[in-house]
Amino acid sequence: MSRGRRPNPAVTAADRREDRAQAADRRGDRAQAAVVGVAILLGLTVLAVGGLTATAGSIVEDGAASASATRVGDDLETALGPGTGERETTVELASGTIEVVNRTVWLLDDDGVVWAGHAGAVVYADGDQRVTGFAGAVVQSEPGRSRLAAPSRIAPADGRLYVGVPVLNASGADGVSTGNHRLAVTLRTDGEAARQRLPASGYRVGIETSTPAAWERHLRERGATTTRRDIDGDGVPSVVASFGGERAVHLVVHDVRLDLAVGR
Repeated sequence: MSRGRRPNPAVTAADRREDRAQAADRRGDRAQAAVVGVAILLGLTVLAVGGLTATAGSIVEDGAASASATRVGDDLETALGPGTGERETTVELASGTIEVVNRTVWLLDDDGVVWAGHAGAVVYADGDQRVTGFAGAVVQSEPGRSRLAAPSRIAPADGRLYVGVPVLNASGADGVSTGNHRLAVTLRTDGEAARQRLPASGYRVGIETSTPAAWERHLRERGATTTRRDIDGDGVPSVVASFGGERAVHLVVHDVRLDLAVGR
């Protein structure tokens, strides 16, 4: 029976040292990978939390701007609403600008312009939010969307067409900017109404506006067919509404003296 050979001590010790070194390297690699993995996870968590914070901040800002625009719209409806005599409305602003711009309302027939009122519009702007008080209506708009927050006083009824238009004669400041500070702006109005009746004809009403889609929807809801034209060639389109057939027109023009001032 043969005896087994004894293991070579030198080779065994070297192998063991190499095995231990390789094991230590593997443990080091795993530890380093774990550290890198934790760092990546922490980074992703920070990015996610940062994204959520930015999104939440944007939602809060958009909500505040929308609420401010709604409040200003209500104030403009009050200030420019129907009625005669003196009226004072204070608009509280946290940011944005408010100004008076040139806008016109036309009454047209087949021969051309029957009546034109340089009605003017009060426009509040805060970032992407805009509110416009014009032609008896209040339009609230933001990118991709606009609507009439308060309706116009243009409507057919009983075979007639009723057209009520405030015409602004503005004085005081042309516009006010808050400079991102809270500011009170007072609209003082003094109005009187003039009424006239026009004989039956195929009348059309032209509304000069930077938000034609909102006006088109509104007038179509009242039975009109609409087209767009730049009536006076100034680059601002007008929505031209026809209510079909011949109608007598009851035109009520509210001559409104408007003073725009800072403070109460």
